[in-house]
Amino acid sequence: MIEPHAPAPPGSPPSWGGPCGPEAPARLPVRPAVGRFLVLAGVFVCAACGLVYELELVALASYLIGDSVTQASVVLSVMVFAMGLGSLAAKRLRGLAAAGFGALEAALALVGGSSAMLLYAVFAWTGGWGGLWADGPRILLVAFSLAIGVLIGAEVPLLMELIQRVRRQDPGGAVADLFAADYVGALVGGLAFPFVLLPFLGQLTGALLTGTVNAVVGAALVLGLFRRDLTRRARWLLLTANAVVLALLATATVLADDFERAARHAVYGQDVRVAVRTDVQEVVLTGDADGRPLDLFLDGRLRVRGSDERSYHEALVHPAMSGPHARVLILGGGDGLAAREVLRHPGVRRVDVLEADPGLARLARHDPGLSTLNEHAYGDARVRVLAGDAFHRLRATPSGTYDVVISDLPDPGVTASTKLYSQEFYGLLRRVLAPDGRLAVHAGPVAAHPHAFWTVDATLRAAGLPAVAYRVGARDTGTGSAPGPRRAAADPPAPRGWGFLLAARTAPAPRLDPAAPRPHTLTPDSLARGVREAARTRMAGLPPSTLVHPRF
Repeated sequence: MIEPHAPAPPGSPPSWGGPCGPEAPARLPVRPAVGRFLVLAGVFVCAACGLVYELELVALASYLIGDSVTQASVVLSVMVFAMGLGSLAAKRLRGLAAAGFGALEAALALVGGSSAMLLYAVFAWTGGWGGLWADGPRILLVAFSLAIGVLIGAEVPLLMELIQRVRRQDPGGAVADLFAADYVGALVGGLAFPFVLLPFLGQLTGALLTGTVNAVVGAALVLGLFRRDLTRRARWLLLTANAVVLALLATATVLADDFERAARHAVYGQDVRVAVRTDVQEVVLTGDADGRPLDLFLDGRLRVRGSDERSYHEALVHPAMSGPHARVLILGGGDGLAAREVLRHPGVRRVDVLEADPGLARLARHDPGLSTLNEHAYGDARVRVLAGDAFHRLRATPSGTYDVVISDLPDPGVTASTKLYSQEFYGLLRRVLAPDGRLAVHAGPVAAHPHAFWTVDATLRAAGLPAVAYRVGARDTGTGSAPGPRRAAADPPAPRGWGFLLAARTAPAPRLDPAAPRPHTLTPDSLARGVREAARTRMAGLPPSTLVHPRF
């Protein structure tokens, strides 16, 4: 039976707070329906900004620290945990929902908007100090993830309180509306970061602009819609706080280019000659002036050191070219240096460079220093650049297309390259190789990282390509983040030497082609010695690396 409902006495306030006690509805300057729409629009924008902050931390940490899987896991797990803490902390602010939300958004805009610049500053200026400071970027990454997560987590309870004060509805419906706006905003922020903010504004300016939008929307929502719920002092405090935040973000935006140049010099030294952001990565060239050798950095990692790159590329290319080599595929190698060594061999008719970053290949073709170093390899009509994903390209390539494949890729420990060291990928390479074809793989420093190196060997064998290992060289491999001239003395020594694997359908014997010009640094004796040195580090019984179970 339905109990009769006794009407409230005239003039008594309605109950808005449920178990929290009576609370008067907000005194809005607009109709409740319009006010509710504006609150949901604010939820949409704030959610988009929050996800941009998350993605920006993941992207910048992957670039500065490396290993994108680990960094993404740290950022997301810490942030989700912190969001729970923020939700609990926001319970104490429900009675001051409007003022609390306004202060929260000002703090989130400042912390999230400046996070990229501060993280980059710590990396650039303190990363070479050694000791505790060597982990400064990692510590700051966790701190920002924690702070931003707490602030984002506190948003939802306060917004729930505000939307209920605009127009009371059942809790389930209010939660559904709030989360719908939140999730759609997260979708927009997640798509805007890689397709709009990152390519057109970069990480620093993109984060600062996101913070500006966050501050403006948060202040407009509170001071415009809920201003009658605030005291005069609270309105002035929020207005002043947001003005200060916007002034700081605007100043940082104006100085972003100068800051980036100064930070780049702190990382790479004062002889940065070229620094460009392609569609794929940041490319920096240093040296090549006043007798200084040219160095090439890709996303902060040293990929080419002009003083000894010839030792690396001769060891990578020449043993694989001993045999039929009319048709050659180079994986990576956008700098043109592997192509230079391939073209030294008579009988080469076709060289395909499969490079994920066409911008690097264009720079290698047109930059005076880099094109001189690669001896204008891209000016040879036999060389053509193929862009795109290596998996897709190889799956569409007919069987037996190439006599030689040169894998000039970053070490397998670099997450972006892990799939190109998998059993599935080597299976594709085996298919596109001619029956007597050969595959040369740069597999990282064998002495410093034997487990990763011999895992590559096990993976090749699992794909039906038994390999022979060899090592050459005795310099810093530079596989980590760029030390820069100012840091070289403080950093611990990097692994020394390069490790390679020469594979074929039947285990090949590494040797040099007697018909080819003699290499500058590699000799038959040094190659045989490199085979013996690598064999002494062998680790047997390792499982192969696959796409679904990477071992690196």
